[in-house]
Amino acid sequence: MTGIALSGVLVVRPEPGSTRTLARLRALGVDAAAVPLFATVPVPWQAPDPAAHDALLITSANTVRHAGPALARLAHLPVIAVGAQTAEAARGAGLSVAVVGTGGVTEALAAASFTRPLHLAGRDHIDSGHPTRIVYASDTIAVDPAAFARAARHRIVLLHSVRAATRVAALLPDRSATGIAALSPAVRAAAGDGWALALTADTPTDAALCRDGAAACTPAIDPAAGAGDKAP
Repeated sequence: MTGIALSGVLVVRPEPGSTRTLARLRALGVDAAAVPLFATVPVPWQAPDPAAHDALLITSANTVRHAGPALARLAHLPVIAVGAQTAEAARGAGLSVAVVGTGGVTEALAAASFTRPLHLAGRDHIDSGHPTRIVYASDTIAVDPAAFARAARHRIVLLHSVRAATRVAALLPDRSATGIAALSPAVRAAAGDGWALALTADTPTDAALCRDGAAACTPAIDPAAGAGDKAP
């Protein structure tokens, strides 16, 4: 880490996750801003024969949000959800959640007794080793590199995916005044080196990522409010 003071956090994940993360950071008292780099959109898909599967593996709330009417054919199957927000979205859609994994796809599958899950996923996803249907995609949003560099300066950028890490790294060739907090070691590796600060969440959740980013921020000093701290 350098001597650069990082006094805020920048969120780059797509909506509606961006708004949720901003609210979480602000509840922690952090100066937070958002520049979404992607937008999620539905992808046409067809549900397979439900008899071929004994569960649904759902790794993102975006899956439920964008799955559309084809999901109804599979709605009776129990859900293996990765993350509390994914589980909440699944329950909100009337699905029955059997397992909630908090450590990623591998951990969720290990905690489940199902042997024939169908993975409903985004176009950019971690391979689960099981049959997969793509139900949504995360499209790139054009941003001005100079404007993004200004937004990221003296902030910690939260990286929720390998794709986000790769794009942020490409947008910021000069990283000396910017920090990052990554959701996982793989996301951290994709961001490369040269950052003023580089953190990896101890658990792959938005809550953990926000806590790490908030804890690493240097609070802005208010001379008037702080004067009493050093008074004799």
